[in-house]
Amino acid sequence: MQNSTKIRQQAILDIIQAGSVFSQEELSLRLKDAGISSTQATLSRDLKALRISKVPGEGYVTPASRKTMAADLSSGIVRIQFSGQLGVIKTLPGMANAVAILIDHQVLFPVIGTIAGDDTILLILRAGSSTDDALDALVPLFPEIKKRLVI
Repeated sequence: MQNSTKIRQQAILDIIQAGSVFSQEELSLRLKDAGISSTQATLSRDLKALRISKVPGEGYVTPASRKTMAADLSSGIVRIQFSGQLGVIKTLPGMANAVAILIDHQVLFPVIGTIAGDDTILLILRAGSSTDDALDALVPLFPEIKKRLVI
């Protein structure tokens, strides 16, 4: 990684950790105020490389803050149901994307990925994975999730 990339990415982390940032435009302006110019494409790549997520009502969050966020988001999960290799997680309105991002950023063997709407997440499981495998993988993120299983 080039020195300028390291400097820019550290500045991004510092800005996001210092306060709420809700858009790439706002982040770009704050970087400019710090004397760092960046294109939108570079900023997008940096956010992805740093594994920074955008959470409704919270703005951009760093990976370090996701652990605390997972505990907060766990209370937003209403129920989870499975049918074969698919699961549906219902959340409180506006929370599905944040929950799905947390799931997608983990290395959960039974979970291939998610698709999120406003209050619903489609959870796609790897062939041969069971409902129990998926729930066991989700428990570290969302300790109460087994209590919300609908059979």
